[in-house]
Amino acid sequence: MLRHNGGEMVGKGTYWNLTTGERIDIAEEGTLPGGRERHFYRMPAAAVLVAAPVLGLVYAAFLPFIGIAMLVKLLAQKIGGGVMETVQSSASFAWRPSESYLSGRRNKAKKDEASKDTEEKKEG
Repeated sequence: MLRHNGGEMVGKGTYWNLTTGERIDIAEEGTLPGGRERHFYRMPAAAVLVAAPVLGLVYAAFLPFIGIAMLVKLLAQKIGGGVMETVQSSASFAWRPSESYLSGRRNKAKKDEASKDTEEKKEG
């Protein structure tokens, strides 16, 4: 059996926790540290040395695809953000609940124009 849980009695060998990268060397029969939620795999150091270049090759082979996926995600976020901004601005109808125009916008504009006209007449 290759997979062992923490707290289990195991024989002599090297045990690897692939989640944390922890390596446990058991010189004689002993127990693995931790509870049953921790999993260890019995592998000789030579197997790990053979697996390392293979895992590096897999990483190097998929690295361009990871870059393309990140680029697609970035473009989707930029385009989606622009579309959402356009939708939000077009859905707005110039209502600002925090502002109140109790005297009215139109009346104020007319008063300003009337006061400018009277000032011009006085000056002229």
